[in-house]
Amino acid sequence: MARDVLLLERDGALHLVTPLAAGGDDAAPAAPRIVARPDLPGVVADLEAEPEGVRWVWDSTFRHHPALIAAGVRVSRCWDLRLARSILRGSSAVPPEVRSGTWPDRDPAWDDWDGDLGSAAAVSPLEDRGDTLFDTVGAVDTGDGARPPHRDVVAEHARQLRALAAVTDPERRHRLRLLLAAESSGALAAVELRHDGLPFARAEHEATLDRLLGPRPRPGVRPATLERLAGEIRTILDAPRLNPDSQPHLLRELRRNGLDVSSTSKWELQGSDHPVVAVLLEYKGLARLASANGWHWMDTWVRADRFRSDYVPSGVVTGRWSSRGGGALSLPKVIRSAVVADPGWSLVIVDAAQLEPRILAAMAGDTALLAAGARGDLYQGLVDAGAVDTRAHAKVGMLGALYGSTSGTSGMLVPRLARAYPRALGLVDGAARTGEAGGVVTTWLGRSSPPTSAAWREAQGAASGIDAGAADESRARSRAREWGRFTRNFVVQGTAAEWALSWMAGVRQSLRRLPTGDGAPHLAFFLHDELVVHTPDTLAVHVVDAVERAAVQASALLFPHLRPPPTADGREPRPLVPLDVVVARTYAESVDAGADADAEGAADTEVGALVDEGVGTAVAPVPGSATGS
Repeated sequence: MARDVLLLERDGALHLVTPLAAGGDDAAPAAPRIVARPDLPGVVADLEAEPEGVRWVWDSTFRHHPALIAAGVRVSRCWDLRLARSILRGSSAVPPEVRSGTWPDRDPAWDDWDGDLGSAAAVSPLEDRGDTLFDTVGAVDTGDGARPPHRDVVAEHARQLRALAAVTDPERRHRLRLLLAAESSGALAAVELRHDGLPFARAEHEATLDRLLGPRPRPGVRPATLERLAGEIRTILDAPRLNPDSQPHLLRELRRNGLDVSSTSKWELQGSDHPVVAVLLEYKGLARLASANGWHWMDTWVRADRFRSDYVPSGVVTGRWSSRGGGALSLPKVIRSAVVADPGWSLVIVDAAQLEPRILAAMAGDTALLAAGARGDLYQGLVDAGAVDTRAHAKVGMLGALYGSTSGTSGMLVPRLARAYPRALGLVDGAARTGEAGGVVTTWLGRSSPPTSAAWREAQGAASGIDAGAADESRARSRAREWGRFTRNFVVQGTAAEWALSWMAGVRQSLRRLPTGDGAPHLAFFLHDELVVHTPDTLAVHVVDAVERAAVQASALLFPHLRPPPTADGREPRPLVPLDVVVARTYAESVDAGADADAEGAADTEVGALVDEGVGTAVAPVPGSATGS
């Protein structure tokens, strides 16, 4: 079993501390080993080579791991105290009196700190930082000569051990430990993803932009194709001064021309046969390409044929990742032809098929839904079981259940699914009721939803007052339903994120064990339920085996009590979460052409509309935040 080694800074020196008794609340740590900064990579490499291994306990992976990687050293395991603290302080698995006693107040040094994510990004793999590398990484420049915020790593580690020990249910404590391990491994992967980058052929992307948008324009000038389309839109709408990038102006002109729309969303516009719609949708798509992935984006985020973005673990409250700059989590299909493996290398592109419905089935122990998924394509399995009539209806109905849809086709299909799969639908319905009542819900491993806001509680209080009017009651009901939709989606999306983190952790460890004679395969991209590994051609088959084994292991870690039912012909059962795997030269050859691509357009349109209208967005924002109202 790996031993813990705490890495901390005191009086300008680095200290390595090994607790005398792992888990002992009052055990004094062993005498620290003081290490000069330039010597740290060598010391870490030596400890990593120990047969039993080590687990590094530090305040933030983003503070320490980038410099180690730049020096050629990668650690296997860590305990990221900043990320773990956030989970433990909010988890309902930890008794509330323990949480309030352990962390009575917010500590800005921990709770308002981004873990030096910005400093991590500054350690560019393209720069030779020389002897100054370890002097700058992790340092906090306050600008006024003040000391950086103090974070006591030893004390925080002890607090977290006490919080874990206070979880009296052994199963819940085990799950919570799994979550902390997966979260910390994810932080290591996030740093490595940025350092290694995604292969990206700048010349190919420039050709795509030139083909779709025209030659590169001067700053502040629309590309030629967009200017042409803008002219067509103005002509069709008889609005010569229209700026199609101005949403209020555009909406006003659409209504003046007889389009009964409440927004300029493509999901709403697609319902009209007005001649401007096709041109406007083309304009909107290309304008998005120009702004999100155009020339400026390429100049900023692509260096030496590598796209490097800043991944933010748990950037979303459900535990899903976000990105800070570069839009790593939203690379559109139109630019994926530029993601090209190096000569002699391949991309192993892997998608966890229909992850969230499968995770819901496992959480609920719904044997009927598990059996539908065991057939391979879960949506087709719903049709084969007689729950719905078409695959498109299965898709939109299931996503409607996850997102809390009550109208449209999805709203009509949800009751049918509830009759066929009462345990699964009962789980999300229960989570929604908890949210509507102002309660907290928790994922399978132990991440809890945030408490309701002061505005939410104020609305409920106003509705229950003696002078409450119909408007107060309506507002309170609306807020309650909104929060219920959030908590409904939280438990499934959050648990799916836990599965994905566990999967990625397994892949990462397996890749470390592969031979590196032709180069080391590495994670190159991560998107919620999709991984891309860049690998030498000679190791591609081994990488495929590694990602498939890691998926089985992730399911066994989270749901050891479940074994997928056998197939109808008695063959070995499919894994709980099957993978769609493609070995390709470019990302454009990805699994997007697989099982889900044949769903009817109407179903995809309705699902997109659900997300667009905030019924249950793909990132589960907190209602009342900037992304949810």
